[in-house]
Amino acid sequence: MLLQTPKLDADDLRVLGEIDQMRTDLQLHVRARPHWTGQLRRQLTAAAIQGSNTIEKITIGMSDARAVVEGQPMSVEVADETQLAIRGYRDALTYVQQAPHIADFEYHRTLLSALHFMIVKYNMSKWPGRYRSGGIFVTGSDPLRPAYTGPDPELVPGLMEELIDWLNAGDLDQPSLVRAAMAHLNLVSIHPWRDGNGRMARCLHTLVLARDGVLAAEFSSIEEWLGHEINTLAYYQALQSRGETFRPDADCHTWLRFVLSAHHQQAQTVQARVDYTVVLWRALEAVVAERGLPERTVSALYAAALGELRRATYQGDEDLSRDQAIRDVQALVRNGLVRAKGNAVTRVYLIDGVAREAHLAAMDAVRKPMVEPYRR
Repeated sequence: MLLQTPKLDADDLRVLGEIDQMRTDLQLHVRARPHWTGQLRRQLTAAAIQGSNTIEKITIGMSDARAVVEGQPMSVEVADETQLAIRGYRDALTYVQQAPHIADFEYHRTLLSALHFMIVKYNMSKWPGRYRSGGIFVTGSDPLRPAYTGPDPELVPGLMEELIDWLNAGDLDQPSLVRAAMAHLNLVSIHPWRDGNGRMARCLHTLVLARDGVLAAEFSSIEEWLGHEINTLAYYQALQSRGETFRPDADCHTWLRFVLSAHHQQAQTVQARVDYTVVLWRALEAVVAERGLPERTVSALYAAALGELRRATYQGDEDLSRDQAIRDVQALVRNGLVRAKGNAVTRVYLIDGVAREAHLAAMDAVRKPMVEPYRR
């Protein structure tokens, strides 16, 4: 028997309503398909990859996270195994992003095993795609006392089949945010694999939301939020509220509130990024027009403002030849709007001059305190 969905109280319903309104507002922006949507989606995907892996002490900078999403090489400072782990998680999230468009989609044991294989295939000793055959426990602050002990291995196949049946047909009257939270909690509590259970649970959480069709996966994920150090600690504390062993009768309300709060705050973050983008894009259009540069170079400046501009990525985004892209970037350098960093294949361009001033002004224009929904 799985952990059961708790009954929602008035505060939960209020928070869900506020999240739904923010998601609806974001949906209007996304469906309008402004020119910057693709870049913002990549930025959010990179943040999700970085956040989910940081929880597991697989750490990379945002620059390298963006590089892997853009299909560009990561910096040589990133260890080979880390690069493989990051690419594997990118592959799993890429599938999740495509899942809403699969007409005959169905949750299945093979699907979850395949996603797990993608995530941990960089180390075959972790048994990618195969259930564990022994006991498992999660260590806490005291290494001699496990923070959580998973169910016996002989129970795992049956519990996973029950979870898959629930994913396909259980609690369909519940909001997708609630179903995603319970899918996450049940999978990480069953702990079916030798390693990668946390990343798989977070990936499944995002998959459930992607399948509801309201927003693209990258706009719905809380993996970035969970990856911030202070939130990671709260994440572990919320997981511990279910108890130290797998108990189907455990009260999961603390966990559910934690997840809804995370979604509320991540939605605020995403909305702020959209607001920032709208303000910045208009300012960059004016900068480009004043200097007689091609209108398409706004896209290049926006990439530089998000973190860094890569010539090859800009070339693909704007469907340019290599020479056209080089000329555009060189023009931006001559006008003092970007500056080069690095050499050869790792060369990137950073926002500079009046473009940087526009970037800072846009940040100031949309910056406001984060609202914690359950502390009103």
